This record gives sequence, structure tokens and C-alpha cells, in this order.
Amino acid sequence: MLKEFKAFAMRGNLIDMAVAFVMGVAFAAITNSFINGVVMPLIGQIFQVGDLAQAKFVLSDAVLGADGSVVTPESAVMYGEFIGAVINFIIVAFVMFMVVKGVNSMKKKEEEAPAAPPAPTKEEVLLGEIRDLLKK
Repeated sequence: MLKEFKAFAMRGNLIDMAVAFVMGVAFAAITNSFINGVVMPLIGQIFQVGDLAQAKFVLSDAVLGADGSVVTPESAVMYGEFIGAVINFIIVAFVMFMVVKGVNSMKKKEEEAPAAPPAPTKEEVLLGEIRDLLKK
């Protein structure tokens, strides 16, 4: 059973998928950082709402106790985080589309290469020799 698992784990497809998964996680972290650190503040400034990632619609304010501690936390719809997640998804989906499109175009180039014509069978060679002898 251990040998079967080792053979399964060492197959190229599984290794390729693991590398792709790690690269995808790293790309998602980069994209999240870019969206939250660059895009959302810029969009927030354009629409004059501050940092759009922090934008929210408050349903009920926080209730503070006599000592200043929060008795009931604020209830809010965090639409800024949602907009950031949508922008992040669009960027990742576009990059994945471009990767798949590139891989598919490379596969098409490989498939377009014409295959060599098959070698003649023994019968065809024999018939060709007979034809040549009859011509003489």
C-alpha cells in the first residue's frame, strides 16, 4: 500500500497540481494585498468615502456601558469588503482566463503539426514491386 501511495504521489499530475495550488495561494495573497492596499484607497478617494475597504452601512450603533466598555457591538453591513472581494475575484478570474487561453493556444500549435504519413504495408510494397516489374 505504501508503494502504491508513493507511485500516486510522485506522478507528474499530482506534483503539478500541488505546485499550481501553492502558486495560486501566493497569487491570491499578492492580489489581496494589491486590492486592499492600493486599489481600495484610490477608489475610496475618487468617490470621496475614504478607504473603501472600511466602508459600511451601520444598522445599529455600539452600546457602551458606564465604564466605557462595549455592551452591544455595532451591527453594520460591510459593503466595502464585499466590493474588494469582487474586484479581487475579477482580477484572479481574468489572470486564470489568460493562463488557460495561453495553454490552449500552445496545445493547438502542438496539434496542428502534421503527422508523418504511415509507412506502406508489406502488401503495398509487394504490389509496388509487381507494378514496376510489369512496366518493364
